[in-house]
Amino acid sequence: MLFKSPPDIRPSEITDQAVYLDRRRFLCTAAVTGAAVLAAPQLASAAVSLGEIKPGPFSTDEQPNSYDDITSYNNFYELGTGKSDPKVNARYLKTDPWSVTIDGEVSKPGTYALEDLLAPHAIEERTYRLRCVEAWSMVIPWNGIPLGDVLKRFEPTSRAKYVAFTSILDPENLPGQRRSVLDWPYVEGLRIDEAMHPLTLLAVGLYGEIMPNQNGAPIRLVVPWKYGFKSAKSIVRITLTEDQPPTSWNLSSAREYGFYSNVNPEVNHPRWSQAKERRIGEFFKRPTLPFNGYGDQVASLYNGMDLKANF
Repeated sequence: MLFKSPPDIRPSEITDQAVYLDRRRFLCTAAVTGAAVLAAPQLASAAVSLGEIKPGPFSTDEQPNSYDDITSYNNFYELGTGKSDPKVNARYLKTDPWSVTIDGEVSKPGTYALEDLLAPHAIEERTYRLRCVEAWSMVIPWNGIPLGDVLKRFEPTSRAKYVAFTSILDPENLPGQRRSVLDWPYVEGLRIDEAMHPLTLLAVGLYGEIMPNQNGAPIRLVVPWKYGFKSAKSIVRITLTEDQPPTSWNLSSAREYGFYSNVNPEVNHPRWSQAKERRIGEFFKRPTLPFNGYGDQVASLYNGMDLKANF
């Protein structure tokens, strides 16, 4: 896909297409030959190869942020509350080996090594907008698999109405979890129809590379029409439930962080407006789009709901 650069994005902030394609070729070659890939300390070390990546549906045609932008300005409280803390502390996140437990209202529960969880699925590339509750945004070329495809393997029962995602709990190594910023471990949740929607992604990489630790390695959720905190990072458990699961930020401050957290310019955070956002790398703010610009795909999920009451 050919992207056009807006005039207000500096060339230094854009990853050159040739560099991007060279990364892709290198990873595919490594997957075939079994050659070891040496990564920087902040990169995930989980024993999984992205292999050949196929284009996925729903990608935006907006210019992606640079790799440096995406990996240097992050929210990941397990690694610290500052935007630069996750990259600085990325080495403390241990990702190899890694397993994910699927349990609750499923006919085939189990615990799976990451490579076995991914093995039956083709990795897709999807360039999605990411909108954070602090009114900043990015465009990120994610690599992953549709969450719905994974859940179907485990045969959700008729009682499965919600899906809860639990992140890693490792206070011995993760500096952020030694502070009571949240009630650890981090837990987020979706309705089952949101989880099964084809836009919802389990991401294991970005820009054709294995997911960096500071971005939620080795496997994280991406729900592009919701605020970023809904997309749980470093997932170790996926639980299907009959009742709406408690979620970390909602428990911490229900007034500020609703369960749904759909991007809605008409519902302000109690401490600031959500009507505009600042794209990282840009100076001027832009209007916030309802559902982060994915309304055509997801608005029907909320027919009849009061989206100001169910924020």
